[in-house]
Amino acid sequence: MEEVHAALARIPLFAGVDRAQIRATRLGGLTNRVWRLDFGGRSFCLRIPGHGTADYIDRRAEETNARAAARAGVSPEVLYFDPTDGLMLTPFLAGAVTMSPDLFRRRPGAAARAGAVLRRLHTSGERFANRFDLFAMIDGYLAALARRNAALPEGYREAMRQAEVVREALAAHPVPWVPCHCDPLCENFLDDGSRMWIVDWEYAGMNDPMWDLGDLAVEGAFSEALQGELLVGYFGQPPDPFDRGRMAIFMAMCDLLWTLWGLIQDADGNPADDFKTYAANRFARYRQRVARADFAEHLEAVRAGPHGGRP
Repeated sequence: MEEVHAALARIPLFAGVDRAQIRATRLGGLTNRVWRLDFGGRSFCLRIPGHGTADYIDRRAEETNARAAARAGVSPEVLYFDPTDGLMLTPFLAGAVTMSPDLFRRRPGAAARAGAVLRRLHTSGERFANRFDLFAMIDGYLAALARRNAALPEGYREAMRQAEVVREALAAHPVPWVPCHCDPLCENFLDDGSRMWIVDWEYAGMNDPMWDLGDLAVEGAFSEALQGELLVGYFGQPPDPFDRGRMAIFMAMCDLLWTLWGLIQDADGNPADDFKTYAANRFARYRQRVARADFAEHLEAVRAGPHGGRP
């Protein structure tokens, strides 16, 4: 609570408020600490940034992107943001359930609603402040690990050479980049049963829109059926092999990227999880995905382009 009170002292909305009258409930968070605050008949969500996150998160870009997402109608209003470290306050969305992989399986229509809210973001016309370039992100994380003298998992360099094949396939028929969340953990989706909201814009940027769908499918361990529901919710119809292939590619590539993120958390001593095991599991899953026979088929569909290359 001392940390919460220190954070509230920085927010003008709480100037002169008796801190003892504020009820704070911890909501969780892997790298950050997130709290629900109840006071005077109103509820807020307070995000306190985690130690070491300034080394790899551009907080000024995050503020710009969070406010743009709110304008797009997919995220709560930003009531306060300190770009020096990322302290943030938003309204608490009453009646909205924080999603999880299990809830995506159990709540009817949840995957379709996630597809719809991602479509709303991607077609909003908003411009995010930065780009989420997969390969540039990998280089940045590798540099961060080098500064920490942290070791890479065996086989990662070979995986990077394999990833060049993916890069070439995606470059054959590039799609316009749009505002993307880029870190669509299930827990970053809030569902009220009729629509979804998205929170946490730390990694957001202009990106290939299929990254968001592929990453969510991985984080939620979506079955083939849920992947199909997500895609239909997004496109309004079943996707063609080109888009299905791009989703499969990004499902693999997000594991390759987040392997490095997990190693950074481990090197920083983040106590929220066993990040060494997290990184090892993600890298093993990446290797399994690219070894599947249908992965080569998806690569060929992406190389062929929309509608198999036909006009």
